[in-house]
Amino acid sequence: MCYSAMVVADYIRYTRDYGVELSIQDFYELFHRRHADPKLKIPKAMELGFAGNEAAAGQQINALIAAFNAEQTIKLEQELFKQRKRLADAQRSLEAKVTKTAADSERIAGDKVRWTLAKLADLRRTTLEDRDARIFPGHYALVIVMEAGRRVLKPMRYQCRPAGKPAFYDQKYPGTYNARRDSLGGFWKDLFGYSHGLMVVNAFFENVDAHKVQGRELAEGEKPSNVVLEFRPQPVQDMLVACLWSRWSAPGEPELLSFAAITDEPPAEVAAAGHDRCIVPIRPEHIDAWLSPDPKNLKAQFDILDDRARPYFEHRLAA
Repeated sequence: MCYSAMVVADYIRYTRDYGVELSIQDFYELFHRRHADPKLKIPKAMELGFAGNEAAAGQQINALIAAFNAEQTIKLEQELFKQRKRLADAQRSLEAKVTKTAADSERIAGDKVRWTLAKLADLRRTTLEDRDARIFPGHYALVIVMEAGRRVLKPMRYQCRPAGKPAFYDQKYPGTYNARRDSLGGFWKDLFGYSHGLMVVNAFFENVDAHKVQGRELAEGEKPSNVVLEFRPQPVQDMLVACLWSRWSAPGEPELLSFAAITDEPPAEVAAAGHDRCIVPIRPEHIDAWLSPDPKNLKAQFDILDDRARPYFEHRLAA
């Protein structure tokens, strides 16, 4: 499965390279909703994509982002004051007498001070780093869909909750950020052939057993250990990853746009690295056909998945 990906969040590139329009209303609603639900995970790259946008709608979104960051800064500064006081108190206690309680308090407070300072630095930073574009299950990402014959870019949660399912579906099926190709006609039959999308990524990440990466069997009594591999296509390129998506709603609940990336059997180099699944990058010439599926002709959609782009994936240990 693809548990993480490096997404492209440059809105100008979407417009230029893929003829995409931004669904400004969906972006506005997402950033507005985050004020009431700060736990929404929106990558910094998605925020900074609006920096310098002089259109009225872009300025409104930037205002929402700035207001949220200001609120979070106040909370973090209050936490920093609290933990620095705790740290100082623990250090004074240790000067008088060394106890496990004081030592634990010093260690915990020190860790929290460092964590809070790092969060504050991230909030204030205005330059992009690679990690700002990396998404994990539950994070929001950018997905291209078709609306009224137009390619449209929407922010969606990377874990699909199909329309009509209860909210606890997320906990019951935590792996619904990926849709296996061999389950498209079963588990995903209500979306496959109806609601297709594309996510533009230039790398993906997988959890792999260390001994498989090393090409060996486990030694007697050895327990498997995990490493994270980063896979990048060669030559370097953006990949149009096939996705399924849904618009979920329920009385008294905010609307949710969410998606899953389709995965299939891996190419030889991914399998050799120790992983058994891979995302499916489609060819650019199939964009419109993929985004406008005919549910009465699912074979055409399977043909698109089979006629996928096939770059060579180099891998390395993830930073």
